[in-house]
Amino acid sequence: MTLFWIVTVVLVLVAAAVFVAPMFAGKTQDDIASRDELNKAFFKDRINELENETSEGLVTNRDELVTELQQSLLDDVPAQTEQHKAEVSPVMVIPGLVLLVGVCYGMYFSVGNLDKVDNWHQTVAQLPELTKRLMDEQGTEPLSDAEMADLTLALRTRLHETPDDATGWLLLGRIGMANRDAETADGAMRRAYALDPNNPEVQLSYAQTLMMIGNPAQTDYARQLLRSVIRQDHTNIRAMSLLAFDAFEQGEYSKAVSYWTMMKQMIGSDDPRSEMLDRSIERARAQVTQASNTETTVSVKVELDPTVKLPSQGLVIISVHSADGSPMPVAARRVPLSQFPISLTMTDSDSMIPERLMSSLPQMIVKARIDTDGNVMTKQGDWYGQSEVISLGGSTKVLINKQY
Repeated sequence: MTLFWIVTVVLVLVAAAVFVAPMFAGKTQDDIASRDELNKAFFKDRINELENETSEGLVTNRDELVTELQQSLLDDVPAQTEQHKAEVSPVMVIPGLVLLVGVCYGMYFSVGNLDKVDNWHQTVAQLPELTKRLMDEQGTEPLSDAEMADLTLALRTRLHETPDDATGWLLLGRIGMANRDAETADGAMRRAYALDPNNPEVQLSYAQTLMMIGNPAQTDYARQLLRSVIRQDHTNIRAMSLLAFDAFEQGEYSKAVSYWTMMKQMIGSDDPRSEMLDRSIERARAQVTQASNTETTVSVKVELDPTVKLPSQGLVIISVHSADGSPMPVAARRVPLSQFPISLTMTDSDSMIPERLMSSLPQMIVKARIDTDGNVMTKQGDWYGQSEVISLGGSTKVLINKQY
């Protein structure tokens, strides 16, 4: 802020100099030049009048009158040179300078958002404290939404000053993920990875961001990053967890069981996370059992019409409905927006409520919709398709070729 006020004072002094300089320089010369021009104009006009009067016979002593005019013009010049020298009094200058300074600073305080600038600098000064609170997982008071916004502003300011700070970009990316801001998270993590591509922590966070976005090509690259992290650190629980959940979402239940089993062995049975891993393993094994029972499953192949243009990010929501066309799904699953066609098997584990399992429907309709905003209630503009009525245990194809 000190630099800011120094700059404003310098600018005001320059403006004051521009205001005052004409009062002290060039005034006398301007008056003399103006008087000379006026005398010359008067002399020429009078000569023209004498010429006209002489031609009309009204004047007989033309030469004498011309001589008198010339003498009068010469007599006027020295008198004006010695007189009318402009003198500027401080009394004339001070009120103008006071008004100039008052208008400059008055306008700035009125429309310059000085309070917002002060708040900005205070927020930047709080960056170390806010960062410490964010990273303190044992803290009893998490950051509020307003404090998260302040942290983002302070961090962006710091990164503008030090754009090669990989740790800063990593932190900004994590904030973007916490706020579900895919654009900020992707841009920040991409920058962190470009600055420090061999850092396992950066690789892990970048992979998590790519999986959150859900783009097929990016998801494949995220898996490569996670495998790279595990090659460097065979005990990295976070990388294994991400790979396990990804395998489960892709229907590779045996692979998911393998990852979760390794995680459980590494953390030990006394770890509080062990119970959660047991539940995940049981769920995956149940999926394997149900998938092997084709009488209570439905095989679905989702294809995309060539006229449909895929969005840059989104999900495919595949749902099972009763044969009467009820809009409320009995079972549903979200899958990443990957390369079409998509093949999967719907089971009772995809049922929306335990009281009404998918296997309770003797006949059904399968629908598929490309969801672009993550809100299952929003359908305007989404592409979709649906199958014919099929029986439980059968298979069907769904062509996405319609738009809401």
